[in-house]
Amino acid sequence: MKKLIKLIKEFVDERDWNQFHSPKNLAMSINIEAAELSEIFQWRTEKESYDLDEVKRSELEHEIADVLIYSLELADKFDIDVTEAIKKKIEINKHKYPVDKCKRSSRKYTEI
Repeated sequence: MKKLIKLIKEFVDERDWNQFHSPKNLAMSINIEAAELSEIFQWRTEKESYDLDEVKRSELEHEIADVLIYSLELADKFDIDVTEAIKKKIEINKHKYPVDKCKRSSRKYTEI
C-alpha cells in the first residue's frame, strides 16, 4: 500500500497538482469517479452487469483505479492507514451484521 501511495504522490508532485487536491476536492473527485463507475452498469440488468465486453471491462478497470487513487490520496492527507481502517471497519460490520441475522439478507443493520 505504501508503494502505491508513493507512486500516486510522485505522479501528483511531478504535475504540481497537490495545490488542487484539498480534502474537499478529493472527496468530490471520489464521488465523480464513482458516478462514472456506476454509468458503466446503467441500464443493464443484473445478469447483464456480469457480462462486460472488453471495452467496458477496461472502462471498469480505469474507474475503479480512479476511485482508489483519490481515496488513497485522501487517506494519506489524514495519515490514515487504509489497511488498518479496512480491518477496523470489517470488525465494526461484524457486529452490525451478525451472520445469524444477516446471512442471505440485504437488509440494512437498522432493519434486522
